Amino acid sequence: MSDYQLGIIGCGNMAEAIARGVKSANVLPHSAMIASDPLFERRQFMTSQLGISTDEHNAVPAGCPRVLLAVKPQVMAAVLADIAPAVRADATVISIAAGVTTARIDAGLGGKGHIVRVMPNTPMLVGEGMSAVAAGARATDADVQWTGKLFAACGKTLVVAEPLIDAVTAVSGSGPAYFFYLVEAMIEAGTAEGLDADAARMLAVQTCAGAAKLMMQTDDSPQTLRARVTSPGGTTQRAIETMEAAGVKDALVRAVRAAAERSRELGK
Repeated sequence: MSDYQLGIIGCGNMAEAIARGVKSANVLPHSAMIASDPLFERRQFMTSQLGISTDEHNAVPAGCPRVLLAVKPQVMAAVLADIAPAVRADATVISIAAGVTTARIDAGLGGKGHIVRVMPNTPMLVGEGMSAVAAGARATDADVQWTGKLFAACGKTLVVAEPLIDAVTAVSGSGPAYFFYLVEAMIEAGTAEGLDADAARMLAVQTCAGAAKLMMQTDDSPQTLRARVTSPGGTTQRAIETMEAAGVKDALVRAVRAAAERSRELGK
């Protein structure tokens, strides 16, 4: 029986972010974690940069009391078949694979483990993630609480019912891409108005970062905050009217709903 408390299957960027957060927040020491990955470079990185033991094979991390499945959805079935013999009956098994339901994981493990599904997002890489946690059929409150503590080391968490994970995926899982898309447009518009690319980027990025921080530190609605910037007959009003006429808000709502529908399709 090993002393490892958390086994990480897969050493990609999200697994790295979680391990960094867990270590920095003192949720677990590096010596309590072990990770596996088929790529030597990723194993070497986890060991040299984070001090985490690694293995080419999944058996040891799969046998830990808590197991994090940080693998892509398309390889999940093969990974589950590989680790099923090693997974403990009472292990907390946490998956961050988009579109893979707790029922599919449960079936792949032959009914072993308490399954918890999490939808994180990429700002976890800088400690500002948003993660939604959903319990599978056998997951206990303790499983959910421990999972929330794990992901809170890299940002904020929210517990939801699993059927809502598709909506979460559409809003926060894919959400960073919507934000980056907006910033792209702001930079492009700025350069079209004569700014050089570096200046346009600085203006757009800092403005969006500052606006997000302002919104986080007030109880005012986005509508109220927008109204305060929008002087009657001014530049902001002209811009908002232009976006409304172009159906920008409606297009964004349709985009989020399309992402949710795609998430549901991937889960079938």
